[in-house]
Amino acid sequence: MTITEKILAVHCDREEVSPGELINAKVDLVLANDITAPIAITEFKKIGASDVFDKNRIAFIPDHFAPQKDIKAAEQCKMLRDFSKEYNLGLYFEVGRMGIEHALLPEQGIIVPGDLVIGADSHTCTYGALGAFATGVGSTDVASAMATGECWFKVPESMKFIYYGKLNRWVGGKDLILYTIGDIGVDGALYRAMEFEGETIRSLSMHARLTMCNMAIEAGGKSGIIVPDEITEKYVKERVKRPYKFYTSDRNADYIEIREYDCSKIPPVVACPHLPSNVKPAAELFEVTIDQVVIGSCTNGRIEDLREAAEVIKGKKVNPNVRMIVIPATQKIYKQAIKEGLIEVFIDAEAVVSTPTCGPCLGGHMGVLAKGERAIATTNRNFVGRMGHPESEVYLSNPAVAAASAIMGRIATPEEII
Repeated sequence: MTITEKILAVHCDREEVSPGELINAKVDLVLANDITAPIAITEFKKIGASDVFDKNRIAFIPDHFAPQKDIKAAEQCKMLRDFSKEYNLGLYFEVGRMGIEHALLPEQGIIVPGDLVIGADSHTCTYGALGAFATGVGSTDVASAMATGECWFKVPESMKFIYYGKLNRWVGGKDLILYTIGDIGVDGALYRAMEFEGETIRSLSMHARLTMCNMAIEAGGKSGIIVPDEITEKYVKERVKRPYKFYTSDRNADYIEIREYDCSKIPPVVACPHLPSNVKPAAELFEVTIDQVVIGSCTNGRIEDLREAAEVIKGKKVNPNVRMIVIPATQKIYKQAIKEGLIEVFIDAEAVVSTPTCGPCLGGHMGVLAKGERAIATTNRNFVGRMGHPESEVYLSNPAVAAASAIMGRIATPEEII
C-alpha cells in the first residue's frame, strides 16, 4: 500500500484499503475557521448532538476576516468563541494568540505524523508535509465529525511525483509546486493523493515541504503527502504534544501515474492570471507592471519566507508606484522576525507589516485590489476576483520574486536586484 492507504486503513480498523473504496474513518483532528465554522456550528446544533467527541481534537481559528473587519465578521468570530466556551474546547485561538491556521497547527505540534486530519478549508492538505493524511471537507462534514469523531472518505488513487537534481538559487518549494501544477493542470490530480518524493524532496526543508503540500488542492488533489524522514523527525520532536507514527509507502505500491522532474532545469516561476497552472518563468514577465505585493499566507508566511524576502529588499525601497504588505503567518513568526530585524528591514523599505491574517489572500481585507490593479503575491490562488475586483489580476510567486518585484515596480527576479 501507499502511505495514504496505510494511514486510512489504520483509521478505519482495516488491514488494508484500496483506491475507490468508501470507508468511515476515525479522525485525529477537526478544524475550521471564522468563515466555515459558523456553518458547522449551526449544523451541529441542528443534529441535536449533546457534546463534541473530544474537546482537545477540535480546533477553531479565526484567521480569514480577523482581526474582525466589519460587523458580520465580528459576529462570525463571536460564534466560534461562544461555541468554544460552551463546549470547553481546548484548541480555540483568539486574535493575539492565533495565526494562520495551516501555519499555526504544525508550529504548535498539534498535528503529528500518521494523523488523519479534516478541515473546513481546502488548504488543510498542508499537513501532508508531516506525513499525515489531511484534506479539506465541507462544513457539514465537520459538523458530523465534531459529534462522532468520524468522517467518510473514498480512498483516493495515488500519484507519485519524483524530483531530482540540485535546486537553482532562489528556487524553492513554491516554484516546484507551481511548476508541477503548470505541467499537469488544475485538474491533473483530481481526487488523487499527490505523493512527493525523490532526492530533492529528501533534502528539502520543512517549510518548503509545507508549501508544496499546501498547494496540492490547486492541482485538484485530495491531499499532498511526503513520507516522513529525519527532517520530519527534527521538526516534530521539539513540538509534538502526543505520540506519532511514521508510515511509508511499500516499494510495490500501485500508483495511477508517476512523473519525474529535473529540478536543475526549473527557474523561479510565476503563475499568471487566472489559473495556478498558467505558469511562466519569472524572467519572461519583466513587462508586467504591478500595484501591490503581498508576502504571507498559509503558503509562504513562515519565518524562512520572510528571511528570503528581507534578503532581497534589505537596504532598498519599495517602488513609489507599489504598496507592499508583509504578513507573518503566526504571532511566534512575527516575534522571531522582530528579533532578527526583519520587520525593521521591511519598514525601512516602506512596506507595511500586519498582524497574522489570511485577509488579502481571499480578497477579505488588508489588501483588496481595485478594478484594473495587479498584484504579485506569495499566496496560492489567482482566480478571477480572488483578491478583489473581478477585473483585477493576481500573479503567484515565491517570496524572493515578490520582493524583487516590489522594488522594480514590475515582475522581476532577485538576480536583477542582488
